[in-house]
Amino acid sequence: MSSSPSPTPWKRADTTWFRDCRWGLFVHYLADSASNLQPIALSTDDWNRRIDAFDVDGLAQQLSDARVPYFVITLGQNSGFYLSPNATYDAIVGRQPSRCSQRDLIADLSRALAPRGIRLLAYLPGTAPRTDELAKTKLEGTPDARSTELLRNWEAVVREWSLRWGSRLSGWWIDGPYDQAPYQHPDAPNYRSFAEALKAGNPDAIVTFNNGLRTPIYSSTEFEDYTAGEIERDLSVAPGCLPDYSRLRNYERYLDGAQLHALTIMGEWWGTGPVRFPDELTIGYTKFINSKGGVVSWDAPLTVRGHLDPAFQPHIAALGRAIAQDKANANA
Repeated sequence: MSSSPSPTPWKRADTTWFRDCRWGLFVHYLADSASNLQPIALSTDDWNRRIDAFDVDGLAQQLSDARVPYFVITLGQNSGFYLSPNATYDAIVGRQPSRCSQRDLIADLSRALAPRGIRLLAYLPGTAPRTDELAKTKLEGTPDARSTELLRNWEAVVREWSLRWGSRLSGWWIDGPYDQAPYQHPDAPNYRSFAEALKAGNPDAIVTFNNGLRTPIYSSTEFEDYTAGEIERDLSVAPGCLPDYSRLRNYERYLDGAQLHALTIMGEWWGTGPVRFPDELTIGYTKFINSKGGVVSWDAPLTVRGHLDPAFQPHIAALGRAIAQDKANANA
């Protein structure tokens, strides 16, 4: 009796471009607020009007002016409203009209950002939208210990997006797995099959799976290219409260084989103000992670029109100038 062939060895994507960026901007552009667990009263017409009014060219110019090298935006989160159409999602959920926007905001953003040399990445939970009961029921299907139907449905959904955007999307930040056993199973669906779906349109896309608020930062799986690195409020100005990065002395730019990356907030919460730190602290912390070969994504708010929050613009610009100067000095 013949045995099944062994899977081909997994090769992580090259993260050199990501390391060289040193930092980037991460935004929560949602129908509701970040991590909201209450249903919202929003019509699909209102959602489409909001997405249609998003000023991609204005945002792209602001990011360019601030020397932002990459930009991460949420596709959606708990409400079930997404900022790009997806026929696979609609076929599974069966809602009419769809909560997926008619405009493909990711495609439009990529067209505005690419000529300015700014990379685009997308955020998406690896779980069904928690406050959309219809979508949750349809996506989860018949429950089992491995969430098999949910994982296969999500793989099909992200594969459609990945194939459509191709190399225009440079990476993914996937929320929600939190080291869950279903993803770690040796047989698909698992981390590997999910990563393959995310990379279907761009094998060079970098992927990470969030493992929650964990410090020191570590990599969840060999099938991610960089660490999710969510540290939220663990970055503190109080003595002794900074995350323990002492273990990085032996890792340089890699943690368990994945590119070191940290994600934290510029404001008091995801997507909201006021600005949390003086420029010097944001710059200094970014340089500290850079000195280890790592990258920092800073979360900041957008206006409904898709512009940078005016209160955050000077802070973002100061960080951009400082890191650009640091890179210039290193290359001199």
